[in-house]
Amino acid sequence: MKIKKIAVFCGFSSGTDLVFIESAWAMGAALAGKGISLVYGGGSTGLQGALARGALEMGGQVVGVMPRMLAEKGLALEDLKILHVIKDLPAHKRMMADLGDGFIALPGGLGTLEELFEMLTWAQLGIHSKPCGVLNVERYFDKLLDFLDQAARKEFMSGQDRRLLLSAEKPDRLLDLFKKYEPTASSRLDWINEQ
Repeated sequence: MKIKKIAVFCGFSSGTDLVFIESAWAMGAALAGKGISLVYGGGSTGLQGALARGALEMGGQVVGVMPRMLAEKGLALEDLKILHVIKDLPAHKRMMADLGDGFIALPGGLGTLEELFEMLTWAQLGIHSKPCGVLNVERYFDKLLDFLDQAARKEFMSGQDRRLLLSAEKPDRLLDLFKKYEPTASSRLDWINEQ
């Protein structure tokens, strides 16, 4: 699968450990190294800032997409050549979805998870056929992955849908999984009809 741009979801916070910042920087650098443009929330702090700086310092293209309410608080990274200031959060998510050829979540909180799960739901429903993944830094997403395994075992989602979320602990490995990703033809509605 040819991927030119990846939308990365992550927060304005740095988290508790330096490894989170280092991994965000490494994710940005890995994207640049593979000639993949980064699409992200446009922020200057926390994982967002580290991610963008990693891509920029390695010569990559970075596209920021930030809701107006956050841009007005001065949270945008000044080094960005491309920054779309969008009217609100729903428009922000729509543009991120349109621009990205795939979606990655770094460690984060509610907003990061909400954006990731919306993209996964859209993949499940056949709205898009783009890869979705998590960078499982320090096994941050292990319990989330366990929950999804349980949801599949309990038949609240199909095994095929469980496989929609890719996971790796290192940026290059995750990008390799994205490159090999092949979308499935069926949708959630097909699975429900089989029950």
